[in-house]
Amino acid sequence: MIERAQRFYENMNARRSVRSLSSEPVPLDVIQNIIRTAGTSPSGAHTEPWTFVVVSNKGIKAQIRQIVEAEEEINYRKRMGNKWVEDLKKFKVNWEKPYLDVAPYLIIVLRQAYGLGENGERKTHYYNEISVSIAVGLLLTAVQNAGLVTVTTTPMNAGPALSTLLGRPVNEKVVLLLPVGYPAKNATVPDLKRKELDKIMVLVD
Repeated sequence: MIERAQRFYENMNARRSVRSLSSEPVPLDVIQNIIRTAGTSPSGAHTEPWTFVVVSNKGIKAQIRQIVEAEEEINYRKRMGNKWVEDLKKFKVNWEKPYLDVAPYLIIVLRQAYGLGENGERKTHYYNEISVSIAVGLLLTAVQNAGLVTVTTTPMNAGPALSTLLGRPVNEKVVLLLPVGYPAKNATVPDLKRKELDKIMVLVD
C-alpha cells in the first residue's frame, strides 16, 4: 500500500500544465475512459451534475478558439487589470490560445445547475459546483495517468457563446475548457516548485 501510494504520488507530481500540444492523434477509447473516470466522482444525492463535451472537429475547434481569444483579449486589456498581466508574465502566456485548434481533442466541462425531467420539470442538483469540481480533479488525474497532457482554461465570458455553438441546453453552464493530447516535441514548462507537505497538511492526533 505504501509503495503504491508513493508511485501514484510520483506520477501525479510529474503533472504540469502544458500549453504546447501536438496534433498527433489520440485513440478515442482513451478519451472515453478518461471521461468514464471523471464520471465516477461523488456528487450530491448522486445527481451527477456534469456534462463533458468532447470536440475533435477541426472547424468547431477553430470556432472555439476564435470565441475564446476574443474574450481573452478583452480580459487581458481591460477586465483583469495590470496586476493579472504582470503575474502571468513569468509563464509567457497571453490571450492567444493556439493549442485550442492544435490539440486532437477539446473537453468542455459543463455544470448542470439543475436537472431536467422528461416533462421539462426542474430537478434539484445539490452541491453541483462542488460535485463538478471534484469530477474535474479526477479528470485531470486520468489525463496524467494516460500519459497525456492538458492545461486548465477558464473561458471567462465565453461560456454563453460556447454553449450556443455546442447546442447545449440552458441548464448547463461552461466551467472549464481542456485541450487534451500529447505534448509537442519542443514543449517546455515552468520549473515550478510545490509546497512541502508540512505547508499543506496539519496532523491532529
